[in-house]
Amino acid sequence: MKKTDNSAKKQTADSSGAGKNTKAKADHSGHRDRLRAKYAEHGIEALAQHEVIEMLLFNAIPYRNTNDIAKNLLDHFGSLSAVLDASVETLCESGLTRNQALFLKLIPDTARLYSIDKYENRDKVLDLENIGEYFIRKFIGIDDVEHVMLLLTDGKGKELFCGDIAEGDFSEANVSLRNIVKLALNYNAAAAVLAHNHPKGFALPSEADISATMSIQRALANVGVTLIDHFVVADNDAVSIAVALDLD
Repeated sequence: MKKTDNSAKKQTADSSGAGKNTKAKADHSGHRDRLRAKYAEHGIEALAQHEVIEMLLFNAIPYRNTNDIAKNLLDHFGSLSAVLDASVETLCESGLTRNQALFLKLIPDTARLYSIDKYENRDKVLDLENIGEYFIRKFIGIDDVEHVMLLLTDGKGKELFCGDIAEGDFSEANVSLRNIVKLALNYNAAAAVLAHNHPKGFALPSEADISATMSIQRALANVGVTLIDHFVVADNDAVSIAVALDLD
């Protein structure tokens, strides 16, 4: 009888423990459901920044509580944008796995491609008077090192080419005049616009930026291509070098 009683007690205890585990999982799952419902009903504006990060991490961390992880990331980096702008290596140093960090980096990169796809059309004549806004979108999520972009248009202002042509300090020799001229000739371009970013600084051109721009202007002019402008992009701002150079 004692053996039977002990077995009964053991089964009861096991059942009780299983119930607790099930309840814990249900509570965790319920939290995710409640957060998703909050977003679905009220939109992203109703979510705190750590809740946005938490929801993103649902997809990279399916079986753990992401609330504390999201709060720790926000405390460490200071803002949602800073978390998403952090490098993969920095995110890993903050406790994420590489796959989790890569998933977060996918968010700003996708936003940049979305913006380009939605608002840019190669058949549309570009508004060259406000081309700075065009490049601000191009540089969304690109803030690790300096990147140089070249835009080429035909005589009517339609885009022929736009791409990243160099990486590193714009004033260095890695910005190849020969490559810029070659691209302009290959696309039979009539005009060109340059842009490069200052990842950790202000959107103000340096003396080296201005000097390099003048060299590029002369090289393009020799093959009949007009350099319309060169923009320095930083912190959601784009500053024209044409004003300083009087490219007209």
